[in-house]
Amino acid sequence: MARSPWRVVELAGSADELHHRDTVETQRTVTLCRVRGAALVLGSTQPDGDVDRARVTSRGLDLTRRRSGGGAVLVEPETLAWIEVYVPRQDPLWEPDVGRSFWWLGQAWADAITALGVPGPDVHRSPPVATAWSSWVCFAGVGPGEVTVGHRKVVGMAQRRTRAGALFQCAALVSWDARRLVDVLALTERQRDEAAASLGAVAAGLGPAVRVDDIEQSLVSHLP
Repeated sequence: MARSPWRVVELAGSADELHHRDTVETQRTVTLCRVRGAALVLGSTQPDGDVDRARVTSRGLDLTRRRSGGGAVLVEPETLAWIEVYVPRQDPLWEPDVGRSFWWLGQAWADAITALGVPGPDVHRSPPVATAWSSWVCFAGVGPGEVTVGHRKVVGMAQRRTRAGALFQCAALVSWDARRLVDVLALTERQRDEAAASLGAVAAGLGPAVRVDDIEQSLVSHLP
């Protein structure tokens, strides 16, 4: 059997520790991030005012910010698979065009999802699709390379580039409860109801038959 070109790393920690660790990769690397405890993770430029901090605290959530863009993600150990993929700049998988650079990884995700018995995953290869809530919540919109099933987003991705390479931060939903996320955003109760209804129709989980470790193993085995 040919040796995989991918180095696989398993890390555990709080969402803040995982997002702000030092990363000095020089080769293709897959990092399986196992979060300890639940956290609300904001995008790099998302306004602090999007969050109701009192609600975050009362719900027992950590609050942190990632170094890549997009909207908020609620990270919990059993409801989401958090996988990061690093590609060095000199690698054949490197793509100068930022939008197109997600496509190969989106296809790997689609193949991995199909192998798990989930039919019909689709890779978004068009300009981003925004909704009324996509600046607030990652899974409210669809960007290049992201994966949908039945027009509902199941895999979200963000990217951080340096001179050395590109780090793709991926989140695959095992289950999706939009109300838990919008409950800690700085919204009125009416807005929370509207957001929960809207978000419930645009995203979905891959479970209940699919678990986090199933997703991890399938993606690693389907990377090029």
